[in-house]
Amino acid sequence: MSTANYGLQDIKKELQHLSGLQIAELCLRLARHKKENKELLAYLLFESNNQTEFVEKVKAEAGFMFSQLPVRSYEAAKYLRKILRLIGKYTKFSASKDAEIELLLNFCANYIQYADRKTSYKPLRLILIRQVEKIRTSIGKLHEDLQLDFTNEYNAMLDDAEKKLSWFNKSSYLL
Repeated sequence: MSTANYGLQDIKKELQHLSGLQIAELCLRLARHKKENKELLAYLLFESNNQTEFVEKVKAEAGFMFSQLPVRSYEAAKYLRKILRLIGKYTKFSASKDAEIELLLNFCANYIQYADRKTSYKPLRLILIRQVEKIRTSIGKLHEDLQLDFTNEYNAMLDDAEKKLSWFNKSSYLL
């Protein structure tokens, strides 16, 4: 026996017929089943009203994780992917392109500071390159005023990367 699949519109219509108490019970029950649901609900209730403070908390958490970065390239690459999963999850929670770009720029700056600069381990290098390309694409989708703000920060990060990482060529990534 399979359960019927209901779309988001069906669920939305059904929720409109429920009382506030019933909706609260459903939310709590949903939060009990999956850690990410609970984290999203906590974000929506407690953090979503102050986006800047939330982004700063995530930056601080990522910065702490970078300070714990392993020395060996393979383990460092795994750990960097873990940091990126965390950033991706919080970006999904905030649903803001600005926050995503800000967090990814912070990730790249931390990468430049903490990662092994002379590594020849290609997966470790590709992590930075993919994030730089992702930032470049995301900046292009923003409003013109925000594009200018982030472009300056992005170009400064590229300059820093080219100075500190011998294998990085910023001309491939300029806006």
